[in-house]
Amino acid sequence: QVQLVESGGGLVQAGGSLRLSCVASGRTFSTYVMGWCRQAPGKEREFVAAISWSGGSTFYADSVKGRFTISRDNAKNTVYLQMNSLKPEDTAVYYCNADRTLTVVAGRGAYWGQGTQVTVST
Repeated sequence: QVQLVESGGGLVQAGGSLRLSCVASGRTFSTYVMGWCRQAPGKEREFVAAISWSGGSTFYADSVKGRFTISRDNAKNTVYLQMNSLKPEDTAVYYCNADRTLTVVAGRGAYWGQGTQVTVST
């Protein structure tokens, strides 16, 4: 089992940037596919981005392609989400997601963090 702790959320103006981090417990981080999902008020949780075990493959929702970048540092047990050109519609709670399989790409990994709030103002 893995525990996930997100950080880096906050309030930013439209057009600005934020970087989210998610630190995982344990010594088997490199065996997990990692990802990010988000949930806006009144909406269902949706997939945002995912990265494969070694970082060689990345996956993005169409709504964030070209603006968000997911990366990982296996030595630090950490996955990042660099968010640029933020829009008000990016406002949501962002959750870190992990699984040993590619279910993370569907936003359905087994393990979840507690979430971090991102608010983008106009």
